[in-house]
Amino acid sequence: MTTIVLGLLMLLLGVTILFAWVRQIEPVLFLIPGAPAMAINTAICFCLAGIALVISVYNGASARLAAFLLFSLGAAMSGIRLIELTFVGHQPQIMERFLAGIFVDPAFFGRVGGGMALNTAVIMFFSNLSLALTPPDRKGKARLFQELIGYVVIGLGISALAGYAMQTEHIYRWGSNIGMAVHTAAGVTLLGSAMLVRSWWLQPDHYGGMPVWLPGAICFVGLMIDLYTPLGVVNGMIYVPLILTSLWFSSRTAPFNLAFVCSILILLGFLAVDRHGGSYGYEATNRAITVAMLWLVATFVFFFQRKSDSLDAERIRFDAVTRNTPNAIVAMDPQGKISLFNPAAEEMFGQTSKEAIGQSVHMLLPETYHAGLDDYFRRSLLLSEEGGTGTTGTISGIRRNGETFPLDVSLSAFRTGTTVTFVAILRDISLRVQQEEQLRTMFRQLQAYTDDLERSNSDLDEFAYIASHDLKEPLRGMHNHSRFLLEDYETVLDEDGVRRLNRIVRLSQRMEKLVNDLLYFSRIGRQQLAVKRTDVHAVVKDVVATMELYLEERRAKVVIDGALPEVVCDSLRLTEVYRNLITNAVKYNDKAEPVVTVGHVAAFAGEDGRLASDVYFVRDNGKGIPREFHEDIFRIFKRLEKTQESDDGTGAGLTFVRKIIGRHEGDVWLESEVGQGTTFYFTLGHKREGHHAAP
Repeated sequence: MTTIVLGLLMLLLGVTILFAWVRQIEPVLFLIPGAPAMAINTAICFCLAGIALVISVYNGASARLAAFLLFSLGAAMSGIRLIELTFVGHQPQIMERFLAGIFVDPAFFGRVGGGMALNTAVIMFFSNLSLALTPPDRKGKARLFQELIGYVVIGLGISALAGYAMQTEHIYRWGSNIGMAVHTAAGVTLLGSAMLVRSWWLQPDHYGGMPVWLPGAICFVGLMIDLYTPLGVVNGMIYVPLILTSLWFSSRTAPFNLAFVCSILILLGFLAVDRHGGSYGYEATNRAITVAMLWLVATFVFFFQRKSDSLDAERIRFDAVTRNTPNAIVAMDPQGKISLFNPAAEEMFGQTSKEAIGQSVHMLLPETYHAGLDDYFRRSLLLSEEGGTGTTGTISGIRRNGETFPLDVSLSAFRTGTTVTFVAILRDISLRVQQEEQLRTMFRQLQAYTDDLERSNSDLDEFAYIASHDLKEPLRGMHNHSRFLLEDYETVLDEDGVRRLNRIVRLSQRMEKLVNDLLYFSRIGRQQLAVKRTDVHAVVKDVVATMELYLEERRAKVVIDGALPEVVCDSLRLTEVYRNLITNAVKYNDKAEPVVTVGHVAAFAGEDGRLASDVYFVRDNGKGIPREFHEDIFRIFKRLEKTQESDDGTGAGLTFVRKIIGRHEGDVWLESEVGQGTTFYFTLGHKREGHHAAP
């Protein structure tokens, strides 16, 4: 909105001067008797710039194109005038005469004369050029160039007005050239203000709310003091406040941009006055030192801004952390007065930050903790000159309604200069405490169940041992009496009686085997393991040697595939594992030449996705076992089929294997394909050598 108002004022100024030229109104053209008149091309440039400024506020490609063309036309007109002034002279030339021939009576133009002044031409050229190069969608150095030019233009316009006010001609007239008209000076001030307002409107985050008149006023005051301060005083130091205004800008380069503007104004102030003799070099040196000092101040401001921005970023991050963390954060002074109370603390304790800040931290804790907290404050002040001490623990807190609840606390002391701040990070652990209590209750229940189960298993083992031991005596008597009857009365009994007695003998023998297996199974669970480092290869060789006759009778062969690593285990129990697995592999084999392979794999990946390491296996080329029976075969006294020597076995071998491997904290499983064979895999848990497992 401000840009539009300034643009309309410039348009009104230009139209008024054009009207005065057309209607030959000399008082409007001169405004001050004896002062220069505003030239026709100057008035047209104001009209073009005013219209373009108004249009540039609006979005759209057409508006941007129109504003660019108008600014470019103004820059072209003032550029042509600069060329004329540089190479032809300061009197009205081609441009003024051409325009005057269109709008003004030639006699009136000849009597009034005048033309665009050199300072006006420079201002118009660079102003319109910078405005043309900065459409609303353009970012970067062109917009910065516009802002810098705006500062210079405001300073030149205000100083020219001051020159008229103080009747100091050299301020608005550069050397012997045509001077800037008083209304031109007013229009230039409007133009510079519009440039700054437009630049800040396009980049609102770069000026931090700086009033547009303040930099311009500083430029004007600085130039005035620079022009009228006696020689020998460091005149340009008045521009230091202008550089300091960059503290309100978010742009990092603002101090250097304003230092550049100040350098231009100091140079203009130096060139505006004719100097002769030795004072010229003296004042030139003075101003060079001034410019250097201003750039030094700009450098200091730059590094101050960078440090301030870094601190602001850290403060923003800290504020974001304290506001969004789920943990309560409470900061206190050494007297225990709360200075920080984040939203999580508000929710935890039911107190607002306004209510808590300034109050004693004792309001958040039960009375039993007050003395300990005060003692911590005192010890931290005495023992921690460098700060940073901390402690953690579990305490209780008090909510607004008087409810107490458990807290995890981390309390630290930090020293900044002479100030010590204590920061407590608090976490409500009510749910955790409740879950821990539930876990303890469940653990006690589980421990009770485990004890009951162990007692039940022990009773069961004891029962199996007693039952199997006590059953052996009557079975042995039944067997012996049946044999006695056969020996003594075989000739008396008929064929059916003899057959029945033989049947009793065989059944009693089988029953004794079952009782023996049951007794052995009970002993496996009761006896300790004699664990030591065992050579598995030697164990297998020993098993094969003891089964040599059995293997020859069945034309079977046992092959050891690769190395069998040593393992810490009960070697006697491992021997029984291999004996049972190899015996079954031969016994239930339908091939003419059974082959049993014993080996080891470091890493196992099963068909069902099972993964294991250090796995031993026993593989055969027999019948295979259907998948639905893979678990049944480990049940005691369970056999899938009867063999010719079925009386020699009870079906407890694989049960013993699982029991023994389980005592070693291992696992046993199988993979099988019907008609192709079966592979039994097992692992042994990691035990220490010399360790004897409890029953």
